[in-house]
Amino acid sequence: MASERWKDDIAYAMIPFKLITWPIGSWPLQVYDMYSLLRCGLGTCCASLIVILSSMELYMGCTCYMACTDVEQNIVCLTTICCGLLGVLKITWFRIYANSLINNYNSALNDYQTIDNTKERDIMRKHAFIGRILCYSMLGFSYSSCVIYAINPFLHYDQDNRINITNEDIMLEYAIPSRCALEYFNFPTNMYKISILVETVLVILATTANIGNDVLFLNITLHVCGQVNILRMHFFNFDVKSPRIYNRFNALIQRHQDLIMLARELVDLISFVLLIELFIITILLCMIGFQFIFALKINNTIMIGKSLMVLSVFLTQLSLYSFIGNYLKSEMEEIGLSIYQSAWYNFPRKLTKNVIFVLMQTKYPVALQAGNYIVVNLSTYLSILKTSFSYLSVLRIILEV
Repeated sequence: MASERWKDDIAYAMIPFKLITWPIGSWPLQVYDMYSLLRCGLGTCCASLIVILSSMELYMGCTCYMACTDVEQNIVCLTTICCGLLGVLKITWFRIYANSLINNYNSALNDYQTIDNTKERDIMRKHAFIGRILCYSMLGFSYSSCVIYAINPFLHYDQDNRINITNEDIMLEYAIPSRCALEYFNFPTNMYKISILVETVLVILATTANIGNDVLFLNITLHVCGQVNILRMHFFNFDVKSPRIYNRFNALIQRHQDLIMLARELVDLISFVLLIELFIITILLCMIGFQFIFALKINNTIMIGKSLMVLSVFLTQLSLYSFIGNYLKSEMEEIGLSIYQSAWYNFPRKLTKNVIFVLMQTKYPVALQAGNYIVVNLSTYLSILKTSFSYLSVLRIILEV
């Protein structure tokens, strides 16, 4: 019965993330063979192809074919390039430094197999539930946005054909900005709908490479936060009167060290990726915000909707990293508070020295960092938003002049 229960818990906590990241070769518990390397290469190629096609559009000057859509097309190209670059970076980075995720996910498997307390199980299920909600909401919204971008060219194409069937100069739209690139490679226009379907698949895989790797990382970070929460509960309820007090307290200290090590592996893994992601998201927030202001000025409802949709995705990414980073930091800090609220004054004199060392360690908690010097928490989140809105307010004044 217990075996079936932990199997169900593991399936509940990990199956959605396996289904998402296995096709692109990022799943930490996979067999790292040639087949997984091919899947990783496929995901990298799809994200790279998006970057190449959009870059060719900008280089060939194909985003300026209509004055009213000049701003929109340029920003779409830049946004697509940034998303593709993030997808390539995350796939390759998580593949090269896969040991950090492998160690954390193996530790999570062991946690589910050794759990023997209903309250601890509820805490783990709660954090797994939050991870699933984040996964479904982020990927659901991102995939729906991809589908909307893919359907839009179909609708425009059918409408243009109904209005003027004999017009051979209809400006074709694609799911990825790639009109001039495909013309450069002499891609036949009679395969227009097939090309849109292929590009839609490319966009979905690139979105998985970007957002899918994010939810994979955030899910295991939430699990570590849950384990720290359980450890806090053990410190707070530590029974001084029970026998083998030294062994039991030293086991808690060892567990604390293990969690610090696991958390630091995650922080080291995401440090460079998070630095690039924060830089790109900050720039994109300004650019898409400018597009939104411009759309309001010219009363372009479609551009307003697209801008809000893309802004929501990037703000969600930034918000989740900031909130979960803040949560991890606060949980690590409150280990010291839990020990202080326990019956430490009844500890043997020799054991109180260990308490002091643990309290000293909690003064410098593990936290998500971008580039090992920018702590990603709510303060960073508010600072980025403040800077972006200040920049947008200046652009809005320039547009009104």
